[in-house]
Amino acid sequence: MATYNFPDRNALRLFEQGDYIFCYQSFGAHKDRKDGQSGYRFTVWAPGARSVRVIGDFDDWQGRETSMRQLEESGVWETFVPHAKEGMLYKYLIETPSGGLLYKADPFAFYAEKRPGTASRLTDLSYTWCDSSWMAQRKKQSHFKKPLNIYEVHLGSWKQKRGIQEGEEPVFYTYRELAKELTDYVKEMGYTHVELMPVMEHPFDGSWGYQITGYYAPTSRYGPPQDFKYLIDCLHQAGIGVILDWVPGHFCRDGHGLCSFCGSKLYESQEHAHWGTFNFDYSRPQVANFLISNAVFWLEEYHADGLRVDGVSSLLYLNYGIDKPSLKRYNERGGEENLHAQAFLQKLNQTVGQLFPDAFTIAEESTAWPLVTYPPEEGGLGFHYKWDMGWMNDTLKYCSLDFPFRDGSHNLLTFSMMYAFNENFILPLSHDEVVHGKASLIGRMPGDYWRQFAGLRLLLLYQMCHSGAKLNFMGSEFGQFIEWRFYEGLEWFLLDYEAHAKHQQYVKALNHCYLRQSALWKENYTWNGYQWIDADNCRQSILIFKRQGEKKTDFAIILLNFQPQTYKDFKIGVPEPGIYREVFNSDDKDFGGSGCVNRRLLRTRKGEYHGQKQYLSILVPPVGGMILTYCPPKKRSEELKEDNKNYVCKQG
Repeated sequence: MATYNFPDRNALRLFEQGDYIFCYQSFGAHKDRKDGQSGYRFTVWAPGARSVRVIGDFDDWQGRETSMRQLEESGVWETFVPHAKEGMLYKYLIETPSGGLLYKADPFAFYAEKRPGTASRLTDLSYTWCDSSWMAQRKKQSHFKKPLNIYEVHLGSWKQKRGIQEGEEPVFYTYRELAKELTDYVKEMGYTHVELMPVMEHPFDGSWGYQITGYYAPTSRYGPPQDFKYLIDCLHQAGIGVILDWVPGHFCRDGHGLCSFCGSKLYESQEHAHWGTFNFDYSRPQVANFLISNAVFWLEEYHADGLRVDGVSSLLYLNYGIDKPSLKRYNERGGEENLHAQAFLQKLNQTVGQLFPDAFTIAEESTAWPLVTYPPEEGGLGFHYKWDMGWMNDTLKYCSLDFPFRDGSHNLLTFSMMYAFNENFILPLSHDEVVHGKASLIGRMPGDYWRQFAGLRLLLLYQMCHSGAKLNFMGSEFGQFIEWRFYEGLEWFLLDYEAHAKHQQYVKALNHCYLRQSALWKENYTWNGYQWIDADNCRQSILIFKRQGEKKTDFAIILLNFQPQTYKDFKIGVPEPGIYREVFNSDDKDFGGSGCVNRRLLRTRKGEYHGQKQYLSILVPPVGGMILTYCPPKKRSEELKEDNKNYVCKQG
């Protein structure tokens, strides 16, 4: 059996320098044997403490014989407790320099007591994975060349067995139950990845997981750690990637957590100006080590495919959220950048890149900080992707406008292409956009009931065809009208109504169309994959552009009409002469549309339009859009046969 105590002074030195990236293998509680007895070895970082004891179920919480010894002057304390067994609860009892006593959960605990309890729980993380095919496939091709269509999920409110009742708590689905329910649903709907809002242990449901006490413990709300591994395993076996929301910017002030761990600041630097939490102190190598090791932990132990790093802007700026000049701080260069946080993020991404070259990191960064997705050696932060908050804000603002006012705000649709390839972007329509009075996505759409659904379909089609990866929050796929409520399940009963059921079928069809049309994602992050055909038709509020794949003939023509007018014989210039097929139309009656679709194959005519030498004459739907693909000459005979067959069927 492995021994998890620090093997030599070199390990301590690496930890003190911030270079012990697997320190979760030494810190915390691990099974061990000593003098022929089985038990657990406990290791904690508590510099400056007068004394440290580990107390728990194994000694009736007395701590009389469980004093820990400090290793040299490192601030690292350890002890071995015989007869400690899996499932037992424990805490560290820390005596501060002033003689106060603090009862702290283990910062490196792999499992936590279910809230409202605050203790750590002994566990063995052993698990037999069955996702070898997925992990092998992950290495074969760059994720930049694969489709990335993310379904963002809050596990506690995706579905519930019972919502909050008078004096009672909600009854959640467990990790194992979600392994069946969620996996089947995401697979059927055609998403490529799920992004889980923070699953790390947190005491308050209302924080949505963003105020953490147990960074190494998946929340016990839904079951033990092994069951969380089972959930990820099942998703992988179904061909679905898993992204974990990760929060290295701040932590909550609950007394059993990281705050004032030894009676004074240790993990924290100062209070967060917006959230009432504490910022991490990245100037301490051990604190940076704690966080980088945590990122490694989730990628290694839980086979996560990516980490979405929350609140990157709040890390990068010393005065994030601080408006009062007298409270502002400045770095040694006189700027407001947090240089220690910048170095931490660079080291984080370098470490992930070295150890897990087939995994990725995503920055939620809402400012104009440069080079977020560039390598550190080029002055960048080293992330693989960045959320495009500008696209999200502009697009939702535009789509919320009533139709008569759209022509004057056309630039809200086109401005994103001015910077679309400055970074590797993900287009997010996340949980943050459907809370705090912002309204649901469909609730923002103007017009009557039909136009609201048409507007939501068009928004999602625009997102899908725009350059960059995609992210959508749960509930938007069936048009939930109310905002997201973390304390109750989604309104799945809406699927009993035709409009919502058809919208869900629309999203499913759109997702699967995206998977089939490689022109929409093969060249997702460079101008090689995008070309405007008509960006300036503000009078009719129409966009036309081309998405290009790797091969010359692998391209798609996208037309989006943001007005309720229908146009017959609408002419658009196209790059190649020949035959085109409409492969997707948001106005199809099967999706709840009016049926303005182009059923037959489309043949080009000679004549200059939009700078092209040939054009198509098409039917343009109201508040709708379409995807047209080119039929190379070698495939045309087959396409014509299929077209005639479909035309006869449609005509009855």
